[in-house]
Amino acid sequence: MKVFGSSGTRGVANEELTPGFVQRVAKAAGSVWRADRVAVARDTRTTGRMLENAAVGGLQSVGADVDRLGVVPTPGTQAYAEREEVPAVMVTASHNPGEYNGVKLVGADGVELSVADLERIERKFSTEQFDDAAWDEVGADSDVPSARRHYVEQLLESVDREAIADADLTVALDPGHGAGALTSPEFYRELGCDVVTVNSQPDGHFPGRDPEPVRENLEDLGGLVRAADADVGIAHDGDADRAIFFDETGEYVEGDATLAALAEAELSEGDTTVSAVNVSQRLVDVCDRTGATLELTPIGSTQIMTRIRELTAEGESVPVAGEGNGGIIFPNYRLTRDGAYTGARFLELLADRPASEVVAPYDDYHNVRINVSYDDDAQREALLGAAEQRALDADVDRTTIDGYRLDYGDAWVLARPSGTEPVVRIYAEAADEDRASELAESFAAALRAAKADV
Repeated sequence: MKVFGSSGTRGVANEELTPGFVQRVAKAAGSVWRADRVAVARDTRTTGRMLENAAVGGLQSVGADVDRLGVVPTPGTQAYAEREEVPAVMVTASHNPGEYNGVKLVGADGVELSVADLERIERKFSTEQFDDAAWDEVGADSDVPSARRHYVEQLLESVDREAIADADLTVALDPGHGAGALTSPEFYRELGCDVVTVNSQPDGHFPGRDPEPVRENLEDLGGLVRAADADVGIAHDGDADRAIFFDETGEYVEGDATLAALAEAELSEGDTTVSAVNVSQRLVDVCDRTGATLELTPIGSTQIMTRIRELTAEGESVPVAGEGNGGIIFPNYRLTRDGAYTGARFLELLADRPASEVVAPYDDYHNVRINVSYDDDAQREALLGAAEQRALDADVDRTTIDGYRLDYGDAWVLARPSGTEPVVRIYAEAADEDRASELAESFAAALRAAKADV
């Protein structure tokens, strides 16, 4: 059984992701870690406390004491794990819809586990050879209500507070009812920004918008930027490890453009950056200009962080990495995606010019993404078979690190199965918007036709 996907394990709560399943994951992790203490946190989802309790019980059953952090962003949980030198279980489905939940595992260094470590836990999960404790040696649990505040304080210590405060910025913030609603407004206000919010009450039903911070879910934020005459808009996903931006005119900023702007501010000749196989040409162009090297991985934070660790161990300098979905990593800060920190680093760029000018050099490309869903394994195999055949038939450069990426010179298209949802994702990019749409739609039509034949 494949337990861990591109970013932890996820499923529809109480159907695929049951308390029993989460308890087994926690028992497996605890048996491999053999730690005296483990932290457990969650995002705002309605099933979060139920699954938190399952994780706590599983960890206690293998002898670990548990620090209950409550509702905390994933990067806040990672900050706690690093500070206390304890591993952690984060109950979250990140950007997935409200009916989903999931589990991310964090090491005692505050970093998501590597692929190799996850495979060890998955083997333990499959064999169920858990290190069950005797009745008088099971773990205790205790609440740690200070975790959120400590996270905000370390954020404040990690950015250029003076430059941000001097810029006198108004920030429009959309935490999307997620865990960031309990930390990001406070953080940006303490940076000296005026903060206006939408969807800022924590609510696991996500009444204002779905957790994924994509253009179609963020119309209210664009409107708020315009209404408040804000300098920038910032949106998070459910566990606040991502940040997506709007400029001062209320226009959506492509995540790939943000990544390119932040990367160009960080990279120098001889540096390396890491991104996934759906990397934008924007980041390729930045690497060409700065003399940096670009390394590609399969999609997912776990894959990217594993490669950063390997490169760092080899003596390479990796000052920035990430994906165009808002998940940006600054390894010198922490080897983690942190939406609040990413937001602050973008604010630093606004000290002497507006957001629209910051991202203007990276506006030369257009991106399209289409999801083709499937209902069962037969449909999934039909979709992937059609994607492979289309790749084989195309007389272009192919990359098969993760799915099938076809590079046409003036544009590219990628089809690959999601690691967190029952969909095959199709990405396309081109300098011409119609060209990107044509490539994505044509690929999607071939997959839909294959699905219809099942």
